[in-house]
Amino acid sequence: MHARVLAATTTALLSAAVLTLVAPGAHAADRGDPPVVIAHRGASAYAPENTLPAIDKAAALGIRWVENDVQRTKDGLLVVIHDDSLKRTTNVEEVYPDRSPWKVKDFTAAEIARLDAGSWFGPEYAGTRVPTLTDYMRRVEHNHQRLLLELKNPELYPGIEQDTLKLLGNEGWLDTRHLAHRLIIQSFSADSVRTVHQLKPAVKTGFLGTPKTADLPGYAGFVDQVNPTYSSISTDYVGAVHALNGAHGKPMELFTWTVDDADGAVKAAGYGVDGIITNKPDVVLDALGG
Repeated sequence: MHARVLAATTTALLSAAVLTLVAPGAHAADRGDPPVVIAHRGASAYAPENTLPAIDKAAALGIRWVENDVQRTKDGLLVVIHDDSLKRTTNVEEVYPDRSPWKVKDFTAAEIARLDAGSWFGPEYAGTRVPTLTDYMRRVEHNHQRLLLELKNPELYPGIEQDTLKLLGNEGWLDTRHLAHRLIIQSFSADSVRTVHQLKPAVKTGFLGTPKTADLPGYAGFVDQVNPTYSSISTDYVGAVHALNGAHGKPMELFTWTVDDADGAVKAAGYGVDGIITNKPDVVLDALGG
């Protein structure tokens, strides 16, 4: 009897040790769940990127997470657009032909509001506007979606971190519920992400890029995620990220981008990633079993 009790106790202790090492439940793969699917700039394969129709399309496809890009106008309003120039995704050359190179920061919000941000994608989207971040946040809230918000080109907009946090607070997105489950702020700029963490430590943050494995501990002090391009990752790299605790004391996560085909989605999931950022969220969702 004593031997059986001792064996059972030893087995329990060993099991506890293993559980401690692998931290079950910390990541989707540990729980047996597929990665989260994030609609890149909205469902941008099917509607004009970074517009309200793009996030509505993501919602119609059953996608809970959307990603966007935030920049600032000449008069200080935050707008949702990817490029630092308005040229590619609006008719700015027609409306303001003499204002090359048509940088976002050189136009007021009222001037940008005149632009057509949908016709370049398809005639059915003619008249679609570049959304302000305020309008965008309200649509995301209306759709009961979650947001991976990228501070784009923060070096062009000193103070954009404070501006963004203020707007998010005004829209009710810095309460406990949103911070726990519905908001992540990321950037390619480590300094910008660090600033967000310093200003509002409760906000979940991500660094866009693929730091060297040896450098990951330095990021862990101010980010919760490391979000690299799909072509740069491996099972070992994902494991190296997961082995560290991030800014909130939980194992760091990894969202990878941009994966638009079923084979890539399955391969990324096999690496153990926590999220897949994609222009075709329906394709990825189907590949991962819905």
